[in-house]
Amino acid sequence: MNYTLPILPTISTTFIVLSAIFVAIGWYLVSKGKIEAHKKAMFTAAVFALIFFIIYASRTIFIGNTEFGGPDDIKIYYTIFLIFHITLATTGAVFGIITLLHGFNNRISKHRKIGPITSVIWFFTATTGLAVYLLLYVFYQGGKTTSVIKAILGF
Repeated sequence: MNYTLPILPTISTTFIVLSAIFVAIGWYLVSKGKIEAHKKAMFTAAVFALIFFIIYASRTIFIGNTEFGGPDDIKIYYTIFLIFHITLATTGAVFGIITLLHGFNNRISKHRKIGPITSVIWFFTATTGLAVYLLLYVFYQGGKTTSVIKAILGF
């Protein structure tokens, strides 16, 4: 591999991974009854997720998305995986906002009910996001940067 990693995708992926790490920390803290520390960890996770989203959305709007640069025979699998990741990320974001709102508004029974589900979705979102990053920029050299629709679906 004789190419450098792109700065914005590397930074944004780092933030989504940090977000998942802080969700795990928050989950651990609440299991130990450390509610205030849990709140701080989850707030930090949300801030990291928001930073990820701002970088990702800005890059998508102003620069575009990177097409898959790997072998053509696995592109269909990558595309299916990417659509799964996007669906998971969208679901995770909605669940995350709802869970945070329940927590901030002291609707603890609802927060406790949805929180574990949200956390699991977020772990899978971060993991699949990291996998997309690795497939686009580490294992294979990224393809050209283009519109979102073309980068995802190839047309």
